[in-house]
Amino acid sequence: MRRTLVALILALLPALALAALDKPLVPGARVAFLGMTFIDLSTEGNGVRADETERLKLLEGATRDRFAAEGFVILSNDPVAAELAGTVNPAACYGCDVRMAARLGADYVIVGEVRKVSNLVLSINLVLRDVRSGEMLRGLAVDIRSNTNDSWLRGIRYILKNHFFKS
Repeated sequence: MRRTLVALILALLPALALAALDKPLVPGARVAFLGMTFIDLSTEGNGVRADETERLKLLEGATRDRFAAEGFVILSNDPVAAELAGTVNPAACYGCDVRMAARLGADYVIVGEVRKVSNLVLSINLVLRDVRSGEMLRGLAVDIRSNTNDSWLRGIRYILKNHFFKS
């Protein structure tokens, strides 16, 4: 009996995790977008280049624009600007993203990363959490090929269209 119950629970866990990702987002909700972080894992060793810095801004703008177009309110990060500036990566800071978003009065928090493996292979990650529970409601990573404005935008648009808003 106990083994059957444990097996049943283990079988249902993936379905429960997917159900959390299918919770509808509430238009009109307040969103703290803490930006995108660039992580260079390539052997170039140059750090962030000027063109990649501009592409991060491009992705951030595309993300803000899509959330605004879907009816969400994007909050200003000014009240947490000092803490945000001192955070290396808000997507990997042991919950500081949720805590900062709570101080901003947000319902949701969004963080993202661009990981550069090489000038040909990059990965874009975007995560949206519920601020009250800390639960991840949406999250996806896509690999892109080529380090261009078009490829970066194609990646973020894919994430937003097919996973965040499904339209």
